[in-house]
Amino acid sequence: MAELIYKNPDIYKIPVTLPNNPLKILNSYVIRTPDENLVIDTGFNQPECLEALTAGLKELCIDMDHTTLFLTHLHSDHVGLTNDIITDKTRVLMSDVDYNYLKNEHDGAFWPWMEEKFYHEGLSRDLIELQRKVNPARAFAPKYLFRAETVSDHECFSIGGHILECLWTPGHTPGHMCLYLKKEKILFSGDHILFDITPNITMWRGIDDSLGNYLESLRKIQSLDIHLTLPGHRGNDMDVYERIQQIQQHHDRRIRQTLSIIQKNPGLNACQIGAQMTWSMRGKNWDEFPIQQKWFAIGETISHLDYLIERGEIVRHTDKEIFYYNALVNEI
Repeated sequence: MAELIYKNPDIYKIPVTLPNNPLKILNSYVIRTPDENLVIDTGFNQPECLEALTAGLKELCIDMDHTTLFLTHLHSDHVGLTNDIITDKTRVLMSDVDYNYLKNEHDGAFWPWMEEKFYHEGLSRDLIELQRKVNPARAFAPKYLFRAETVSDHECFSIGGHILECLWTPGHTPGHMCLYLKKEKILFSGDHILFDITPNITMWRGIDDSLGNYLESLRKIQSLDIHLTLPGHRGNDMDVYERIQQIQQHHDRRIRQTLSIIQKNPGLNACQIGAQMTWSMRGKNWDEFPIQQKWFAIGETISHLDYLIERGEIVRHTDKEIFYYNALVNEI
């Protein structure tokens, strides 16, 4: 059921169920005006998601011929249903950066690179094959590349006279974008800022320092005047500036933990380092992690390793195709 969460402009939230996924819900937002509408994000390419989203759009009497669809980033839980809900007249907006990554994914270049990267970082071929079968990013992606009009940082567009500014916030994905209603001081934060879970920051092809980019993007949002933040998942019952500080502190602790592990145990690969880090998987040790959660954890470990390499704290070297890490200054 769609929930009215703001008046003038009228903003609704449609909760889109994500079956068997720890995120549970995708928040699809709708700005409804007399002449045109905006829909933000879609859900996975799954029947349950499609049913929830289309029911919400029908309840709000949204005509997709007179609607703009804005996609905050390329992950399948945000773009998976694009082909199912747009018409020939729907305007689809997405960052130029993430749209190009999606093109590579559909051209078949992205996933083979990602699998080789994880292999070099210490993940076994057997586990790589296993994740291929269960990774929701692959299983529930759009079946074909949708058409989109790409937008850039600080580009603005209007919905029913309300001006929205596109804000490039790389980190969670290379082209992640937030939307900002400056007059109303409302931020649609996508997965850049979540309130009761920490956004996953992984490495990306062609990006040297995803985590550094993410932390810089947090500072960019921190400088805005924000009255209401609407995240891509779960609730928003906290001051956004306090939440940004919490996320910054979280990554500061994780950076220091990563460095400490390498200083105490030189020559580990990313999987071995990740196994020693602290993760929020209640009652489970590393060996018990489901492969898709282990995949996310290894990706985040690599992003912290890249961050430390960029700042001259550690070095990466290769031995028989596997990458290993050493600190430049060992713990005293």
